[in-house]
Amino acid sequence: MSWSSPVIPAKAGIQPLGPGVRRDGVLSRRVALALLACATLSVAGCGFKLRGQQDFPFETVAVPVVSPLGVELRRNIAAASERTTVTQQVAGADAVLTVLAEQQEKVILSLNTQGRVREFQLRYRVAYRVSSPKGLDYVPPTAVVLTRDITFNDQVLAKETEEAQLYAEMRSDMVQAIIRRLARAKPVPAEDDE
Repeated sequence: MSWSSPVIPAKAGIQPLGPGVRRDGVLSRRVALALLACATLSVAGCGFKLRGQQDFPFETVAVPVVSPLGVELRRNIAAASERTTVTQQVAGADAVLTVLAEQQEKVILSLNTQGRVREFQLRYRVAYRVSSPKGLDYVPPTAVVLTRDITFNDQVLAKETEEAQLYAEMRSDMVQAIIRRLARAKPVPAEDDE
């Protein structure tokens, strides 16, 4: 008596390999839908949600900063909230976002055996404050520091370009951090008129 495997008729050259998988490696529709449902439930279960419109505690905000950071702040705040107006003029604004300091720094992180720089750490520091025109704080003076490590090789010419790109990415990350902080700001209590 000899054992032989059952003969499975091939349909157009595609034979099943296992539950839900065909010979050409394509998942069946049911298995693909089940995997998609599991992925959706696991992402929803961890608390993830897409970033939506922000709700700022002011109607108009002035960003009188004249720098790439100021331009990006104005653009992103306007995109983050439909009900908040962004202006560069302080007059008539409910809140004023003031950048107290903006600093880029490059620090040596490690050296190779010949004493040459092997890695740098790029630091981007922004100190800011959001206040009402009367001087009351929505966000007290706050400093945020972002860092990135970059390898260095003096034989490669594109390192300056990579450094500039990293600083631009850090500026974008800084803008998003400031916007998230603005959305959590507490409204300034109304002053009693005497």
